[in-house]
Amino acid sequence: MKPLRAALAVTLAAAMSACDSAPRPDPAARPEEPPVRHTNRLAREKSPYLLQHAHNPVDWYPWGEEAFAKAKAENKPVFLSVGYSTCHWCHVMERESFENEETAKILNAGFVCIKVDREERPDVDEIYMEAVQAMNSGGGGWPMSVFLTPDGKPFFAGTYFPPEDRYGRPGFPTLLERIAKVWREQRGELEKQGEQLAQFLSNAGRPDGPTELDAALLPGAVDQMLARVDPRSGGFGTAPKFPPSMALGFLLREAPDNAAAMKAVTQALDAMARGGIYDQVGGGFARYSTDQRWLVPHFEKMLYDNAQLARIYAEASVALGNSYYERISREVLDYVLREMTAPEGAFWSATDADSEGEEGRFFVWTPDEIAAVLGKEDASAFCAYFGVTPGGNFENGTTVLSVPAYDEAKERAMAPLKARLYEARRKRIPPHLDDKILVCWNGLMISALAVASGHLGEPRYRDAAEKAARFLMTHCVKDGRLLRGWRQGPLAVTGFLDDYALFSAALLDLHEATGRLEYLREARRLAAETVRLFEDPQDGAFFTTATDQEKLIARRKDPYDGAVPSGISTACMTLLRLADLTDDAALRRKAERAMGLFRDRLESAALAQPEMLKAVAFLLRDRVEVVVSGAPGEPGFEALAATARRAWVPRRVLAFATGAADEAKDIPLLYGREPAARARAWVCVGETCGLPVDSPADLEARLRRP
Repeated sequence: MKPLRAALAVTLAAAMSACDSAPRPDPAARPEEPPVRHTNRLAREKSPYLLQHAHNPVDWYPWGEEAFAKAKAENKPVFLSVGYSTCHWCHVMERESFENEETAKILNAGFVCIKVDREERPDVDEIYMEAVQAMNSGGGGWPMSVFLTPDGKPFFAGTYFPPEDRYGRPGFPTLLERIAKVWREQRGELEKQGEQLAQFLSNAGRPDGPTELDAALLPGAVDQMLARVDPRSGGFGTAPKFPPSMALGFLLREAPDNAAAMKAVTQALDAMARGGIYDQVGGGFARYSTDQRWLVPHFEKMLYDNAQLARIYAEASVALGNSYYERISREVLDYVLREMTAPEGAFWSATDADSEGEEGRFFVWTPDEIAAVLGKEDASAFCAYFGVTPGGNFENGTTVLSVPAYDEAKERAMAPLKARLYEARRKRIPPHLDDKILVCWNGLMISALAVASGHLGEPRYRDAAEKAARFLMTHCVKDGRLLRGWRQGPLAVTGFLDDYALFSAALLDLHEATGRLEYLREARRLAAETVRLFEDPQDGAFFTTATDQEKLIARRKDPYDGAVPSGISTACMTLLRLADLTDDAALRRKAERAMGLFRDRLESAALAQPEMLKAVAFLLRDRVEVVVSGAPGEPGFEALAATARRAWVPRRVLAFATGAADEAKDIPLLYGREPAARARAWVCVGETCGLPVDSPADLEARLRRP
């Protein structure tokens, strides 16, 4: 990328410095909400993020043809601003720049301004984030600020820009005036640079080429991950530190006998659960830790993080026999069901970091605040255990609760005190809630609830997963097509690859949690639609966007896991699981072909692709097929089914023979295993099947060492 960055800097050298890593000052004072004097086109949108900007003096347009037609007609560049409703620095830039009348005048005079919710339009976000990273040495984030030609090609990009010149760098108004001047005087050069970057983005999205997969990838990937472990604080890398749920899941599956790998898993899980990134009072994890020790979080809570973390803690609780991890998984899921669940049963997207104009205000405490709730004696014990001091560890002498020295007995003693603090905290002004219901993120939470219901023996989690799935199947499917989501009605955007992949995976998990064929059938239908709409029939693998969705400046195949699993990786795993259940070898070939395109990247960047590595392991390692046969509701059948669901068996395929009509047609694995007088269970490893067993103890023994 270095030659590209050098070329793009030619005519905007002075402005480019604004994209450097300047210190980001917190606003010293947070003004009151300005009176409503303006209303722009965003007032007609459903996205909470766009609605937050509906009364800016900036003449915002939503993404669409109207904005680009205006830019072409008036020969203006486009200013594209991308963010999301719970983004702290998006709020800061709005207060400093987009609510500023003078800055708005510059924007309105020289640019056509477009605002995009990255969660509603991940395709737009993905393309232009690649441009930001190409022009900023790999750095990126939100708010994302990109300047485009009228045909959508980026020629300059950055993230947050301060409202005034400082540290030798131009502020946002200065930058706008410089770019507008260069556009007027040297437009051809900017268009040339935009064309060059658009070509780069098209090429950057291409896979490596077809390659054979082999099992040697897997131990090499384990070694790569272990080389990146933070030996002191757990997890990977330095600050800021994000929960590595997917990598921990891969290590738990692939290296159970590797002491270093299991230490990496437990160290990370312990450190996160005991750190300030975990809400010690109300449950649930924040988005990331601003420091290396997991102590001070960025306080926004995202549905997708809590889904993945609840699942990995549930899996680790069974795999490692750790009751503490079970408790954390339950607390996270209970938090989601209590505070992130819509009345209809689906799940909201996120809560903000800010409340009462301050980041973290809702979550932090002082000793006096705790004493006012608990009384002096209990407060003293509570503060000692959770690290609360008069000086604090956060702003203004406040403390982010953490557990510096874990003690199981003290944890139990703290439980009623935490409950009292939780009730007191409910009286505070809560952070903003983003109440969008996104199919892909709901898919992750449905999977977490379905899997945890089996591992933890908790039927209410399964029931919650079913309720959410039925909402999506009813309200987020139109003419057979998945929609992106729902907010006060269905979103107008059709589903992307991650929606199809994560929801079909969730339906398979729900099928295993319930034995109901309707979920398997819908998962299979969505998988067929995934192939029809997203597969590249010529070269293999899957595009992020469907064949009939809006054509952007590039159509990409992205195998990398970000905050959520890659759509390609999840689609491949779903096809492999369906292939085993339905005996459809064509699905397995499509998944194998897709993953083979990325072999070189798997070998060189394992930590960036743990979900695809899980799928590679599922393809190349022996799979464990478990069939439970009997009558649902009958005690013997339910006991065997509960044992199969509770056990930790990586690469497991679970099916139920209940005598339902056509079930063996849907699942050929059930042939010859119809219900008999007694409930039975079979365990097959690879091509070898054992004799059926009829007691939970025998089944558990088989599954412990299949």
